[in-house]
Amino acid sequence: MKRLPNVKVQPIELLSVEALNDCLRTQYPEMLIVNPAFGDYFDVSRFREETAGKKIRLIALVSSFVDASLLSKYDESISIFDDLDILSKKIHGLLNLVSEEEEVDSQEALSQREKEIVICVVKGMTNKEIAENLFLSIHTVITHRRNISKKLQIHSAAGLTIYAIVNKLVTLNEVKDL
Repeated sequence: MKRLPNVKVQPIELLSVEALNDCLRTQYPEMLIVNPAFGDYFDVSRFREETAGKKIRLIALVSSFVDASLLSKYDESISIFDDLDILSKKIHGLLNLVSEEEEVDSQEALSQREKEIVICVVKGMTNKEIAENLFLSIHTVITHRRNISKKLQIHSAAGLTIYAIVNKLVTLNEVKDL
């Protein structure tokens, strides 16, 4: 693992779940390599619940036959027989997933006023109607709509409608009634 290009590896061998919990109090690794043969010794589902929001990738270290349903709980699996190229591709793939998620998370969230404007657009209101309804000038509404388009990369009312439904700004029934 230390020979992987462009990856800083700090191996820490942990012999028990308690040692892992102690370690996680002070450090948050990007990846954790676990032997899936431990069975009930390491509960993947419980670990994910306890570390929710920390984006720790779980990798199964396969040294013998392991049931596919068990491996599906992990983000990736590596074999003791994988060569450096395969390891590199798998690790870099996981690192890219982490950075893509961070990009999505870092995307600016809409302000409360912008959410109100999205709701008005979804309801089919014109800029003038939105301005009157929210006690704004038309120019302010236009500026908010421009900022919404930049932040969300959505440039149509139909796209905003889908966004509003998915993000629970409006219900499907509200949209049906229009």
